[in-house]
Amino acid sequence: MTSLEVTEKNIITRARDGSLPPDAPGWTAEIDNPYLHGVYAPTTVETESAELEIVSGEIPADLYGAYLRNGPNPVFKPKHNYHPFDGDGMLYGIFFKDGEASYRNRWIQTESLKLELEESKSIWPGVMGPFDFTLPGFPIKDTSNTDVMYFNDHIISLWYNAGIPYKLDPTTLETRGRETLNGQLKRALSAHSKLDWEKEELIFFDYFDDFPHMSYGIADRKGNIIHQENIELPGPRLPHDIGVTPNFVILHDCPFFHDVELLKQNRKRVVAFHRDIPTRFGVQPRYGKGSEVKWFECEPCYILHVVNCWEEGDWVVQVGCRSTNPMPKADPGDGDLSHMLAYMRLEANMYVWKFNMKTGEVIEGDIDTTNSEFCRANPLYMGYKSRFSFNQYIMTRKNDAVGTLAFGALLKYDLESGHIQRYDYGRGVFGSETPYCPKRGATRNDPEDDGYLTTFVTDTNDWSSYCLIFDARDITPGPVCKIKMPHRMPYGFHANWVRGEDIYK
Repeated sequence: MTSLEVTEKNIITRARDGSLPPDAPGWTAEIDNPYLHGVYAPTTVETESAELEIVSGEIPADLYGAYLRNGPNPVFKPKHNYHPFDGDGMLYGIFFKDGEASYRNRWIQTESLKLELEESKSIWPGVMGPFDFTLPGFPIKDTSNTDVMYFNDHIISLWYNAGIPYKLDPTTLETRGRETLNGQLKRALSAHSKLDWEKEELIFFDYFDDFPHMSYGIADRKGNIIHQENIELPGPRLPHDIGVTPNFVILHDCPFFHDVELLKQNRKRVVAFHRDIPTRFGVQPRYGKGSEVKWFECEPCYILHVVNCWEEGDWVVQVGCRSTNPMPKADPGDGDLSHMLAYMRLEANMYVWKFNMKTGEVIEGDIDTTNSEFCRANPLYMGYKSRFSFNQYIMTRKNDAVGTLAFGALLKYDLESGHIQRYDYGRGVFGSETPYCPKRGATRNDPEDDGYLTTFVTDTNDWSSYCLIFDARDITPGPVCKIKMPHRMPYGFHANWVRGEDIYK
């Protein structure tokens, strides 16, 4: 086990309020921010282990691949007010093969982090500003801490704001540098780029303050861009995800965006939800020109994550989690952090939109009103009609007495029957995004839920962390295997499953 300059001086042995784990870096005690305390407190540990303790059950022999989760783990005390998108990216991976498991975690060595390590301090401001346009690269820190995927023989890490993608070794997780798509990537890459396992294509988008404000592209399995188009929007937007079917991409234009003039004046991005502007979804021919996009107006909302999209005759269907209140009312008692804390509370629920490509008709409505997000489907079904979605129950300040984004339960939605399965992680135990893990050699001809779900949890009662493996057919009995991790794992953002056929070559 190794660490980053860990000494007696910068390790907290006990926090007065009990909200800091014993291995958190000392500077976290100096900052009153819940996203640096509790389950979000950063770790100083980089480690790897081939000997993991199985607490209960056994590892399925046909679970073949790696569960990877990205997340914020700041190395240095922040320069300004801290937002969790500012934390240096750290990748955590548990690797499964032949009924055995190994683990490793690594900081993502972004160009920003490398420069800060040379200076031994924070240099870049975070997303709450003030933006510093004199700094190299982004005027705020691009941490590559948000999403993770496998593409073109590498693990790719991505950032929330559309940023610089980084390549990592698929087994050691060592950073190999920028992913430039063979020098063809014009700008940044969205955090929620999509990998089409069937066509072996990467579908990505970017958004920016300058006209035309959006672009999307497609790269082949070797990283060559084979299609790229500009999409004209009314102004700067903050789209978060994209939908994909065999013949279309579904682009998002939501009325949740910032004022460019205010950004220029005060060097801060002030985001507002405009309830008088409809949300638009642009259904664009997958390999067509940007001028061919067909826009559909819907009820005002913001959408973070798509479950899946598919085609039904003249209809294009999109299932995802919709938020009608992406910027909840801030609590003045939270001071300078009030708007960040309000935004991170995340109010959303399962929803469906249907777009008729011939008539222009829209049908939309709730699937369920439970506060849930970080929705995942079987990746073999991407672009094809799917039945199941695996979500996180989002805990709230009102109902669950938590003040940060926190996942309290795993949910399984049956979109055909309407049935919902639920597994609660336990009091003081918080989960991670839980992707579907197809069995070794699985295809779309196999039952859609005949596979596994894998997640990390951290127990704040004793600061221990575990990997849980579920039978995706029925999550209610609990995990079929529980594995103890070698160190406390701070909270994270997105996770993904990488097939063993891809990494064990």
